[in-house]
Amino acid sequence: METARQVLCLCAFLSLPHARAEPIRYSVAEESESGSVVANVAEDAGLAPAQLSARRARLLSEDGRQHFRLDPGSGRLIVAERLDREELCGQSATCTLPFELLLANPVQFFRVEVAVEDINDHAPVFPAERVTLKIVERSDPGSRFPLQGAQDMDVGSNGIQAYSISPENEYFSIDFESQIKGKKYIELVLEKTLDREEQAEVDFNLIAVDGGSPPRSGTTQIHIVILDVNDNAPIFSQDLYVGQVLENAPEGSVVLRVAATDRDTGVNGDISYQFSQAGDQSHSAFMIDPMSGEIKLTKSLDFEAAEKHELSVQATDGGGLSAICRVLVQVVDMNDNAPEVMISSFTSPISEDSLPGTVVALFTVRDRDAGANGKISCALEDQLSFSLRPAYKNYFELVTVSALDREEIARYILTVTAADAGSPPLTTTQTFTVDISDVNDNAPVFSQTSYTMYVRENNVPTVLVGTVIAADADVGLNGKVTYSLVPAHPTEQPPCSCISVNSENGDMFVLRPMDYEQVKQIEVLVRASDAGSPPLSANVTVHLVVVDENDNAPLVLYPSQDSSSPSSELVPVSAEAGYLITKVVAVDADSGQNSWLSYHLLKASDPGLFVVGAQSGEVRLRRSLTERDTVKQKLVVLVRDNGQPPLSATAAMSALLLSDFSDVRLTHSSLTTEDESSSLTIYLIISLVFISLLFLVSTAAFVIHKVCKRKELKDGHVLYGVNNLQSNLADAGAAGPLPHAYCYEINLTTGSGNSEFKFLKPILPSLPPQIRATGGTTSSEQDFPCGLGSSGDIEPDNPGMHSAEQFNSLSFN
Repeated sequence: METARQVLCLCAFLSLPHARAEPIRYSVAEESESGSVVANVAEDAGLAPAQLSARRARLLSEDGRQHFRLDPGSGRLIVAERLDREELCGQSATCTLPFELLLANPVQFFRVEVAVEDINDHAPVFPAERVTLKIVERSDPGSRFPLQGAQDMDVGSNGIQAYSISPENEYFSIDFESQIKGKKYIELVLEKTLDREEQAEVDFNLIAVDGGSPPRSGTTQIHIVILDVNDNAPIFSQDLYVGQVLENAPEGSVVLRVAATDRDTGVNGDISYQFSQAGDQSHSAFMIDPMSGEIKLTKSLDFEAAEKHELSVQATDGGGLSAICRVLVQVVDMNDNAPEVMISSFTSPISEDSLPGTVVALFTVRDRDAGANGKISCALEDQLSFSLRPAYKNYFELVTVSALDREEIARYILTVTAADAGSPPLTTTQTFTVDISDVNDNAPVFSQTSYTMYVRENNVPTVLVGTVIAADADVGLNGKVTYSLVPAHPTEQPPCSCISVNSENGDMFVLRPMDYEQVKQIEVLVRASDAGSPPLSANVTVHLVVVDENDNAPLVLYPSQDSSSPSSELVPVSAEAGYLITKVVAVDADSGQNSWLSYHLLKASDPGLFVVGAQSGEVRLRRSLTERDTVKQKLVVLVRDNGQPPLSATAAMSALLLSDFSDVRLTHSSLTTEDESSSLTIYLIISLVFISLLFLVSTAAFVIHKVCKRKELKDGHVLYGVNNLQSNLADAGAAGPLPHAYCYEINLTTGSGNSEFKFLKPILPSLPPQIRATGGTTSSEQDFPCGLGSSGDIEPDNPGMHSAEQFNSLSFN
């Protein structure tokens, strides 16, 4: 509908009187891109660019396609789309695109024509890539053969201008000058007579070139097939054929084959064969294959009847041309007697140390045929150690030519072939089996240059640890091997008595248990000897490696575990997590993974307080210390090796948590006493039971004794006086190890005088002063020396310390 509307408008505009008579003409090259400027149409129409917008200027075309557009601002005519002349106008000589420039207010229009100029954008194209022509040989020179020309979409000078042949040849040329109805066509012109036998085909390229700049070209291949004519007769490869056939050749045997060739092809080159003289009696014994030319026997020939036969063979092609050759068939006498071998002497076995030239066999050969068929030759097949040596007439000797080695080859199978000179020759074979006897020329050879065997320590006696193997290439007694142990050097002592070898099979045994920690490797020399005369021997070194067993538990070097009480390590209360307390040092007498030690915390007073390095054995604090931690911490570290099964040892130690290192002596003494007390707990329990029984008995005796004494006092008897008491006390004090009542001087830390101990008063305040002055003591004072009471009189402030520990922490002067 839009197209119809534009056509109606155009018709109305054409009827207006305001149209310009002559069109405005422009030209533009094809393939111009969109946006290319053609010309300034406003200027050529006599209009100002401002008028185009004011008068609503636009372009109208007859076909409705807008190939161009108007720039209202500048008045320039611009290509709206890519222009292809061949698409718009085809093969037309000219290509013009008409349209109108319409001004709406007031109405006025201008006719514009744009000529699209051709460019050389197309190459010539032939209808086919390959053209085949068939031309009969012997055609007359000047013969013409029309060809289809190439097509070029361009026109004018850009169209096809010339044709050429590449490569040039002497047989053909191209004619492009003739015209039919104004159109050029091409012809292939024959310049020289063709000969199919000389050249059966001709190939060249036909090239079409246009007149563009630069020129473009198109190519097609011309294939000329030269057709044959029967202008050649058959030709035999030989004028005379000579063949030989055995007198007893069977029927159908091929005697020979004649061959003729014809340079023609097809029917003209097909050849058939036949005998040319059918009446000859000789032809009755032969036949010829008409296609292959093979001459065969139709019956057996007899050499005594005829020694040769002459034949004539004719070859004829399909055009009737023919040729003749002669055939001579010679009958050959048959060699029907084979040679005979007769043995005169033969020796086997022979010793391997036989000298070269030793005669093994003597034999003669003969043949009953005559002439060449009776001439005999002998040969020994593929042998380097033996050869044939002519003796006299037809006698031959089989002799050795090199040293023999039974260990390399123990038996030779020698084949002697006797052949006559017949055609074909007849042969006879004779086999000689020569055995080689052994001499003791090979020493035993061990399978290895040295042996390494392994035995685990603590092995059972007579354990098999391996086998040495020696082989002797000899046989019999020369190859029987026995084994023995020998010193490494003649001056050395006999081999180790802990190792033995089986003399028959080379089994190696360890006779007693081995200890890796004492002996890690033993080296012995094993000798293998044969039973030859004289015997030969070889030695090999056997390394016996003792493999470690995990039979040694780890030994703790530090802290020392020999003392009755474990060692104590001092740790300040201010120590942080990761503080190194001590390091457990242990060794293992084993080797390898059996000596790889790992450390583990087995037991501790507070397991969460300590950590032990698994590889280093370092004991460190897992966390920071607090006031609630006890002063003394006991640890047991497990040291374990990596054997199978693993062995282990323990290291006991204690750690003292101290806020002030000035209390070291007191604390250490108290803790030592505590450890000793704890280790004697079981003995104390037994002693307590015994003492309890003794106490009960003593108490009963004491009560009875007191009762008796009171009765005596009531009766007026005085047991002791003051003088007696004093003397007794003095004696007791003199007898004891400490002569004074208070013999201890207590050294306390600063500030501990009112907190650590209480000084007790003497337990006998009622004694007379003179007794106290003399330093004597009563029995009660001896029970509690130095004026100290029972252990209950000492009350330490630290709940973690006992009275016995406090006593041990004192310093006595």
